[in-house]
Amino acid sequence: MATTVHARQGDTLDGLIWREAGLGSSAIALVFEANPGIAELGPILPHGHPVTIPSIAPAPDKLQLVQLWD
Repeated sequence: MATTVHARQGDTLDGLIWREAGLGSSAIALVFEANPGIAELGPILPHGHPVTIPSIAPAPDKLQLVQLWD
């Protein structure tokens, strides 16, 4: 389920996505799709601008755990 949040003063899109949903830059393309025309607003979002964040499953950790000793 998508969530709509409002930008705070000085918010960038990636910062807002990280703060509100804990998602990294890989989610930006999906947020652009959910918010047509948001790219034309520039790098700093206007204060109070609504942003829809679609529900996105976080990517699994890509680190492999290596144990030197058992």
